[in-house]
Amino acid sequence: MFRQAIRRFTTSAVRSSHYEEGPGKNLPFSVENKWRLLAMMLAFFGSGFTVPFLVVRHQLLKK
Repeated sequence: MFRQAIRRFTTSAVRSSHYEEGPGKNLPFSVENKWRLLAMMLAFFGSGFTVPFLVVRHQLLKK
């Protein structure tokens, strides 16, 4: 009885989903334009890499 209720719920949840299927469709950003994706990835990862160096420079130059 309990398993049947779970099975009914899970199959109805899958059917009622409104998302597109396919590679890259479940991402919060577009992967259609590879140059825009490259620029966004460089900005994202580059900022995470450079911020600590800028903070250290600021602290060293502060009087």
